Amino acid sequence: MAKPLIIVESPAKARTITKYLGKAYNVMASVGHVRDLPASKLGVDIENNFTPQYITIKGKGKILTEIKKAAGSASKIFLGPDPDREGEAIAWHIAEELTGKDDNIFRVLFHEITEKAIKEALHNPGRIDTNKVNAQQARRILDRIVGYKLSPLLWEKVRRGLSAGRVQSGI
Repeated sequence: MAKPLIIVESPAKARTITKYLGKAYNVMASVGHVRDLPASKLGVDIENNFTPQYITIKGKGKILTEIKKAAGSASKIFLGPDPDREGEAIAWHIAEELTGKDDNIFRVLFHEITEKAIKEALHNPGRIDTNKVNAQQARRILDRIVGYKLSPLLWEKVRRGLSAGRVQSGI
């Protein structure tokens, strides 16, 4: 019999949730983000509406493969990364990797890791908040563009190795 799959960020959360729910659910951890912009190039198509070009983060291929395998036999998939924009982006990236499962993918928000909160979240699932995903993507793209355009200038004029991210540049 197929079990529901719950995906959270932290292995410690996964163990705690498993303790609360028992063997009725399969619980896994993504261990944070699974996709990001490439480190070796800009990774943003400025000419095409600032489209990000995501790749699997080095070392996360095995985790994604395991998640995809578990999702293939799951009755439902509950994405439970943190309830902030980074967590929403993690949920979205995982959902994007699970093609063909859209109707079975739900977003659950755990504001605390207690048995009551976990069960309540599973009984009231929602969908991924695209506004939060877009906010995270905008921040990430802005960081990348500013960093890639200003960092070389900093290296030349101030000191090699400095980063011109959003916070440092005042944007």
